Amino acid sequence: MSATPLVSHLDSPTPEKLDLAIPPLLGATVAELTAWVQQQGQPGYRGKQLHDWIYNKGVRSLADISVFPKDWRAELANIPVGRSTIHYRSVARDGTVKYLLQLADGQIVETVGIPSEKRLTVCVSTQVGCPMACDFCATGKGGYKRNLGRHEIVDQVLTVQEDFQQRVSHVVFMGMGEPLLNTDHVLAALKSLNKDVGIGARSLTLSTVGIRDRIRQLAQHHLQITLAVSLHAPNQALREQLIPSARPYPLEDLLAECREYVEMTGRRISFEYILLAGVNDLPEHALELAKCLRGFQNHVNLIPYNPIQEVDYKRPSSDRIQAFANILKQQQIAVSVRYSRGLEADAACGQLRASKSNKIY
Repeated sequence: MSATPLVSHLDSPTPEKLDLAIPPLLGATVAELTAWVQQQGQPGYRGKQLHDWIYNKGVRSLADISVFPKDWRAELANIPVGRSTIHYRSVARDGTVKYLLQLADGQIVETVGIPSEKRLTVCVSTQVGCPMACDFCATGKGGYKRNLGRHEIVDQVLTVQEDFQQRVSHVVFMGMGEPLLNTDHVLAALKSLNKDVGIGARSLTLSTVGIRDRIRQLAQHHLQITLAVSLHAPNQALREQLIPSARPYPLEDLLAECREYVEMTGRRISFEYILLAGVNDLPEHALELAKCLRGFQNHVNLIPYNPIQEVDYKRPSSDRIQAFANILKQQQIAVSVRYSRGLEADAACGQLRASKSNKIY
């Protein structure tokens, strides 16, 4: 009996996704895999076996699943699991590892493994490139090519987990791309990372620049994930300067949608704010930001700018960074300063691009 494709509405071919005749299995639930093996005339328990080999054993070819009958394995040889290959790997002094992963259609996407004493965090990409064109971000300078499928997102986590030989504890959707422009596949990947890979929902963070109505739509799913909104400016004029794609979506509308999200989910929102010397780091900017964020649960992550070659923005001094944070604290705004890992390997926030770093540490 020939193998039948596993089909779901999230895996249907789109112009933005590689048009595979047979959709990859990675990202499928145990129920979906069980239904699929039964379509092949196999007993239902093989669905759990398949799930275990994909998510726990990291199989890359179904022909290698030794618990399956030999003849059936031969039939499954052309069914794609959905794994990428490591095109390039760079290690920073702090242990952060940047990976360039080659996808089935030859496109390259970047992911980052960030180890610490008690956790292993993976920063995943959701698109090849990014259409948001933030002026300070390397990814936006390279343009946009396509969305990633759910299997290509989950694969990044499994790749890092295998390379580190350590369970991934946290995942941040802060790599290449705007997650809320790829909502179906991102939601499916979040579900798979939680249910199939076994990462707690509250250890999953989705970061967005803000797409009209998409935060409200996300709230309707009542996920226990952390939502991080990339703000980077306390007013619309400055935000448009830094994020040209923000022009049709006024800051006051974005913040109103964020307030709705908190009301609907009961979850606090994190606001990401990259500090650019002399641009958005002045005391008046801090006061204006505090005024914007009063009245609902939120937390501000201040991120000192990480340099890229294409623009000449500068990182503020330590004193300027601390002064900005102190003003927010005085205004009763919860705030922390987050220094990005992987700076030397071009793997820090805002530095991701689908090209090799010129240094390996």
